[in-house]
Amino acid sequence: MADVPRRALVALGAAALLGVSACGGTAAPPASSAPPASSVQGGSWTWQDDRGKKITLPRRPQRVVAQSAAAAALWDFGVRPVGVFGPHKLKDGGRDPEVGEVDITKVESIGNVWGEFNVEKYAALRPDLLVAGMYVKDTLWYVPEQSVAAVDQIAPTVGVQLSGKPLVQIIERYGRLAEALGADLTAAPVAEAKKRFEDASAALKRLAADRPGLSVMVVTGTPDSLYVAYLPDHPDLKYWGEDLGLKIVHPERPTESEGGFWEVLSWENADKYQADVILVDARTQSMKIEEMAEKPTWAKLPAVKAGQLYPWHAAERYSYLGYAKVMEELTTNLDKARDDVVKE
Repeated sequence: MADVPRRALVALGAAALLGVSACGGTAAPPASSAPPASSVQGGSWTWQDDRGKKITLPRRPQRVVAQSAAAAALWDFGVRPVGVFGPHKLKDGGRDPEVGEVDITKVESIGNVWGEFNVEKYAALRPDLLVAGMYVKDTLWYVPEQSVAAVDQIAPTVGVQLSGKPLVQIIERYGRLAEALGADLTAAPVAEAKKRFEDASAALKRLAADRPGLSVMVVTGTPDSLYVAYLPDHPDLKYWGEDLGLKIVHPERPTESEGGFWEVLSWENADKYQADVILVDARTQSMKIEEMAEKPTWAKLPAVKAGQLYPWHAAERYSYLGYAKVMEELTTNLDKARDDVVKE
């Protein structure tokens, strides 16, 4: 496995920002209850992003470039970016899951891996706007620090805050941005995806209620360490645990040096936590299950011995369709899992 940059590991959990139940409990506030972030007046276009930065343009942006996960979310709401950066193409030429449904044959690639951003290609696209999520405050995900000044000179940028926000709120935020960019949120595919998300949430909630003893832990690995997800900092896990009732085993606090998100364990201490099921980071840059199998302590974990290892989609796009698929898969996997392996 290629080394995962340390800064990337800080946000490895990036996968869901949750908080508000889509199928019961506290309802998410309707978009209309929030102050408008965008307006089109006299042909001009404005948007206030999650850095508090107000963008004003003479017309609605037409040529949007977006980080792969942001591009995937916008695509599901009906926006078609002209360029993407961040993971979107696999080594075999196929589409990386992180870019969702985006047709990678119809968008320009500005960069495909961490630290790669071709400023010249970006400028040649004549972009009106760049969109990226933010796990670190005011820091656009996958825009290299050394490229920020040049990127800012070419076109305005919009940041969407991902950490510290509820999952449903983040999905709605992308929806409102897509609408401001001309998407129709009443279109059948969007409405169908939202209903699918609500149904998937309800199904996972029922499973959690029916299987209260089923415990789940979420991890990612590097050759030197096992990272155990800290639930409060991962919106998807927080949604599943706090809103839907899934029993998630997690540290009491994250390792301070990671800035949240994880407790970092040496492989010798990989048995500190145990659960019936382990969800393993499925991203291409993360350590594979076959590689983890070579670690003796990992091999002895009850869930590993029972073969109850399933994927965790840590960089899923924040759209109804994206998380509907994730929860459908998760429910299917958990439904067939035993809930007594830790006791053996």
